[in-house]
Amino acid sequence: MRMRKKPGAKEYLESLSQVVFQPSQHQGKWRQLLQRTTLHVEIGSGKGDYCTKMAKLYPDVAWIAIERDASVSAVALKKCQGILPENMLWIVAEASEISTWFGVGEIDVLHLNFSDPWPKKRYAKRRLTSPLFLPTYLTLLKEQGEIRLKTDNNGFFEYSVLQCGGYPLKMEEFSVDFRREQHDEDAISEYETYFMELGQPIYRAVWRKV
Repeated sequence: MRMRKKPGAKEYLESLSQVVFQPSQHQGKWRQLLQRTTLHVEIGSGKGDYCTKMAKLYPDVAWIAIERDASVSAVALKKCQGILPENMLWIVAEASEISTWFGVGEIDVLHLNFSDPWPKKRYAKRRLTSPLFLPTYLTLLKEQGEIRLKTDNNGFFEYSVLQCGGYPLKMEEFSVDFRREQHDEDAISEYETYFMELGQPIYRAVWRKV
């Protein structure tokens, strides 16, 4: 279910120093901008729980959250009173343009958490693990960089595993019930908590660029 457009959302976001609307201006400079040597990027950050928690858990890492919807982004930023951890920035833009935002090999880890599965075949190209996106990720990831994916949707998970198998990516982790065991190294978002309470298994896979 899509969130209704919230009046004043864009104006509110534009007033915040850690929100970026023109990310191409910082291409190749994100590590310097956040004064960190390692860069993690999350596409589709929603209400921001995962990325903000991870930024606090790993303060020595630079974190970039990407969310195309200004209304959703405004909700996320209001949850933290408009102040993100100092090692984090928030991009409000469509991820299809990501190739112009980051330099070649600039990203250490790319996170895809509970992405829209776009279940209908005619929308398959919109999936964030489709051939429309994967070649770009490989360009932007450093050598030995990672793609980390979590989802509640088994169809999207199966699709993603099959798609990534066609690229120079080595699967490092594979789980069809990730939260069966405790994983303190990985933050749990409000969205993920909802599915866990329903007893829904969380699917997770990690691929390394080779």
